[in-house]
Amino acid sequence: MSKPSSILRSGLVASLVSATLALAAFSPAQAEENLYFYVKNRADSRIVKLQVSENRKNWGDFDIGRGISPGQKVKLIWDPSTDDENCKQWIRAKFADGSTSDPSKFDFCDDFDDPIEFW
Repeated sequence: MSKPSSILRSGLVASLVSATLALAAFSPAQAEENLYFYVKNRADSRIVKLQVSENRKNWGDFDIGRGISPGQKVKLIWDPSTDDENCKQWIRAKFADGSTSDPSKFDFCDDFDDPIEFW
């Protein structure tokens, strides 16, 4: 092997290693750490619980603190532990009066600024 070829090959390997490290530094999980969405409560009762599900069978609770008052719009941030979940999920609200909204499917990776409205 001639010296120019081995230098070229070493340069190529170094470039590939740098590109791989750069891609690893910008992983999808990191990009998704700041995923958020808005919820607007248009009902007459306080939302006391938001639940999300990938399959409409197993529901997980979203932390909304003391709840969402009627007329209130809030911004919610996804927990990084959900980074491996699907973007399209079902969401429903439970209200202080004991009622539960119908579940609706929402793309949490695309519809950032359009609020999910509960009536």
